[in-house]
Amino acid sequence: MPSIILNNGVSMPILGLGIYALHGADCERAVCEAVDLGYRLFDTAQMYGNERELGNALKACGVPREEVFITTKLYSPTTTYKKAKAAISESLKALQTDYIDLLLIHEPYSSSLEMYEAMKEAYEDGKIRALGISNFSAARYLNFIQSCGVIPAVNQVEAHAFYQQKHLQAVLERHGTRMEAWSPFAAGKNHFFTNPILQSIGKKYGKTVAQVGLRLLVQRGVVVIPKSGHAGRLKQNLDIFDFSLSDEDLRQIQSLEGERSLFGWYD
Repeated sequence: MPSIILNNGVSMPILGLGIYALHGADCERAVCEAVDLGYRLFDTAQMYGNERELGNALKACGVPREEVFITTKLYSPTTTYKKAKAAISESLKALQTDYIDLLLIHEPYSSSLEMYEAMKEAYEDGKIRALGISNFSAARYLNFIQSCGVIPAVNQVEAHAFYQQKHLQAVLERHGTRMEAWSPFAAGKNHFFTNPILQSIGKKYGKTVAQVGLRLLVQRGVVVIPKSGHAGRLKQNLDIFDFSLSDEDLRQIQSLEGERSLFGWYD
């Protein structure tokens, strides 16, 4: 699995499994299947309510902890220093691990800097390997880094063929932050999976629309975390490293850019 290097030297797989909305036995099964296929990056959040399932699955399938990259996120009930500090301990316990590879603030909160103080302490104590944020626009990001002390390693945001976030990526990388994409298939919105342009490009390479959508982002160095509980699609999503989109392909896909969130972010 290709990786990127974060601003503190930590290596992060460029493709992983997002487990939003996966719960119980279905979640644990999907994670174990993903491990068997070669996935090593797993993305959860306190908001998702499935940290424990992820921890159970990783323990059950026997993959060495140092081979796995776990991301989780703090959210609105933990928007004070004290609550964030307690929440980090809760996540460590639920995930059944001594450290979290990447901890994010789930979205911009008025007290994000206060939460980040607790995260920085845990980082200094070795409980977190990298710090980050999620759903921060360029303006909010630039404001945040003026006072945060430790530049976030990652900003996880909505990004897909219809909202490619090139400007945000340029701003982030100028300051040393990598972009990660949630919902790289736009959750099927705008008829993503039947889009004629994406279908035509996929046909040229013998690839699916989903694979074209993932390749679009990975080719720009954007980490992707597609969600799936289906073994066939888990395997298919990994099969994107044997082709590259041409300049003409990219020009065609650029015509799909809507320059706005399809999920209500940043409007």
